[in-house]
Amino acid sequence: MAKKRAAPARAKKAAAPLRFLVVEARFYREYADLMLDGAVKVLQEAGAEHDVITVPGSLEVPAAIVIALDAAKAQRKTYDGVVALGCVIQGETYHFDIVANESARALMDLSIDLQLPLGNGILTVDDDDQARERLGGKHGHKGAQAAHAALHMARLKRELKGR
Repeated sequence: MAKKRAAPARAKKAAAPLRFLVVEARFYREYADLMLDGAVKVLQEAGAEHDVITVPGSLEVPAAIVIALDAAKAQRKTYDGVVALGCVIQGETYHFDIVANESARALMDLSIDLQLPLGNGILTVDDDDQARERLGGKHGHKGAQAAHAALHMARLKRELKGR
């Protein structure tokens, strides 16, 4: 019978649970609830820890991420990744384009500049029907998919850094 060997310190550290920040925009409350439920379910099933921060709308999500990351660093409680959640529905003005494009650009900039595993779950849709189709309908669940993406990228980062 083979003896079980103690796992090396590196392997034990790699087994530490991942910790995520979830930032949700509450402008469309019904969709925000569905998105958050889907993302949290995925994180819990993966054994990941998470904190949730709520902001008014999708444009505020990137700034909240930076503020929260800075506060976490000061408290020595860093995050392994972020899940950004929100919904932007096309209206009659150019505002939709600004919110959709600028929130996506800011999230991409943060992810690259900070080497931050990030799942972008900000929906950009034409109407309520499209939003519902993407929150458990025929187009899957974008909140859950954003959490899966963040988990995947955080695991990849750990693997490539050897921890």
